[in-house]
Amino acid sequence: MYSIGQVAKMFNIPVSTLRYYDKEGLLPNLQRANGIRRFSDADLELLRVIECLKKTGLEIKDIKSFVEMIMEGPSSYGRRKELFETRRDSLLEEISRLERSLAMMKFKCWYYEIALEDGNEDRLHAMIPDGLPESMRALWDKAHEE
Repeated sequence: MYSIGQVAKMFNIPVSTLRYYDKEGLLPNLQRANGIRRFSDADLELLRVIECLKKTGLEIKDIKSFVEMIMEGPSSYGRRKELFETRRDSLLEEISRLERSLAMMKFKCWYYEIALEDGNEDRLHAMIPDGLPESMRALWDKAHEE
């Protein structure tokens, strides 16, 4: 069993957040000894899932619905699976957007390195896009994907 302070440190979240989760019913099996919250390994695993869902942009009310599904038992497996598939798809879309942004950042770093060397952008303008070095063309293409 773990204290609230230990768990806060493990997860790098404020104690107040853990108290809020408890108040909101996100940790339904949390035990107390003399009024002090004690976290089990199962509580820690649920917290990992809660934090993961939170990082995907899921709102607390929806995370609470997920916890309620857990409490329902096996009858909610399908809905839980659907929730995770939806969050997965959303994350994959976000990763794709971030990869395009990263490609643009890498391209522009290279671009301005050349512009600084040349003192102007003339050579660069002449290269874009077909005359770019292969690695830069790949970044250019990635950054311009729809």
